[in-house]
Amino acid sequence: MTPDDVRTIALGLPEVTEGDHHGRTAYRLGTRVLATQWTGTQLNVLVDESTARAAEGGPCTLLFWGAKLSGVRVDLATASPDLVAELLEEAWARRAPARLLRERRTD
Repeated sequence: MTPDDVRTIALGLPEVTEGDHHGRTAYRLGTRVLATQWTGTQLNVLVDESTARAAEGGPCTLLFWGAKLSGVRVDLATASPDLVAELLEEAWARRAPARLLRERRTD
């Protein structure tokens, strides 16, 4: 997967925007960061602890912010598009307001 592939998936989610986050590309829902393109081959996706632990292994390693588990770092060279899409969807769903969740379920 490439950063352009990630961009396509992320921006396909309702109301997600792309912008800068400390010099890196970030995908946000409102003001909340869903993911950051850490390097050309690494994507940090901010998911809850249970999702992060379930995804750990293979292309995903646990991502910590200080002592707090904050998501997963995905190796795009080995990750499938389906895995990246699933993780981005999880990150989106945990930050989406009820209105967007309802709209997404009826699509």
